[in-house]
Amino acid sequence: MTRIYLSLGSNVDRHKHILAALDALHELLGVLNISSVYESKSVGFDGSNFFNLVVGAETDLSITELSENLKRIEDNNGRKRNGPKFSPRTLDIDILTYGDFVGIENGIELPRAEITKNAFVLLPLAEIAPSIPHPQLQKTYRQLWADYDQASQKLWAIDFKWQENIISVAS
Repeated sequence: MTRIYLSLGSNVDRHKHILAALDALHELLGVLNISSVYESKSVGFDGSNFFNLVVGAETDLSITELSENLKRIEDNNGRKRNGPKFSPRTLDIDILTYGDFVGIENGIELPRAEITKNAFVLLPLAEIAPSIPHPQLQKTYRQLWADYDQASQKLWAIDFKWQENIISVAS
């Protein structure tokens, strides 16, 4: 089994799509380690605020099989792939890390560059995996978050429940 971390985001019917994604990921992967859910402004385009979180899990799927399953979950939630890169999303699920793998497999570059570029990825990852080192940088996610320019991107935890469990509380 390989430890994976996934980034989830939505800015269209946000509650609905994040809940559906968590249900589908639970069915696919089993036990999930779920960060708080954060709200943030759109990055790269004008649009509604996003909900973002990070999920950790274990899988025996290959990177390619995992990616195919994640695309199916996105598609089942109305994801349109023919729009611009920076545009509203019903659901976006990205593989952040796949164990200690560093490289490109089937067009997927890991670890994902967004880890160190976007607060809405790094903060929830540091929350659920603070002592895990980034596969390339060999700094823990807690260290990377401490070094990050936290004023550059505003985000805030929101009240969020999944399967009657409190995932996060507004900050």
